[in-house]
Amino acid sequence: MKIKLVFVSAIILLSLNTMAQSKDNRFAVELNGGVSIATNKLVDTKLSPGGGFEAVLHYRFLKHIGIYGGWGWNKLSADNSFAGSDVCFEETGYLFGLEFVHPIAESKISYMLRAGGLYNHIETENAEGKIISDTGHGLGYQLAGGIDFPIGSSWSIAPMIKYNSLKRKGNFGETENTLDYNYISLRIGIIKKF
Repeated sequence: MKIKLVFVSAIILLSLNTMAQSKDNRFAVELNGGVSIATNKLVDTKLSPGGGFEAVLHYRFLKHIGIYGGWGWNKLSADNSFAGSDVCFEETGYLFGLEFVHPIAESKISYMLRAGGLYNHIETENAEGKIISDTGHGLGYQLAGGIDFPIGSSWSIAPMIKYNSLKRKGNFGETENTLDYNYISLRIGIIKKF
């Protein structure tokens, strides 16, 4: 058993070393953040613009196609709502999906298209920061597009536009409401490829 473990470990280390020396970067880490704007009312409540961020890992398994997964947070608020005055609606959870990245003409600049899922929940917080409702995690979806601008041998900046959609039920005292949480995000990402 120990010999198998040593053998598998050696193969993994050699594979990682080979990938690190290759100019064909298949892995990437991305941090992005920016402003979010609701596309609809939340149970008849108009939401103020907010913001969010994501941490994402990428793996490209074909020349232009890859998968991604990560964690995200987004916050929209309202002065007056069905849940009370001065409340925030925070969506947090996981994202995953497929990504298509293709160079524009012969340049090093590429366009990106993403389609994927969310496994998120929505917490409603009052003015004191106390959670007054939590929907529990459930599935939603995310669509995104952007441009990848290289700024070095393995770094790039990526402005993106994203659309997130998540529908969850939440209890607010004696009342259960369906929260249809949809927003567009304008994000700037920093990507490190390796």
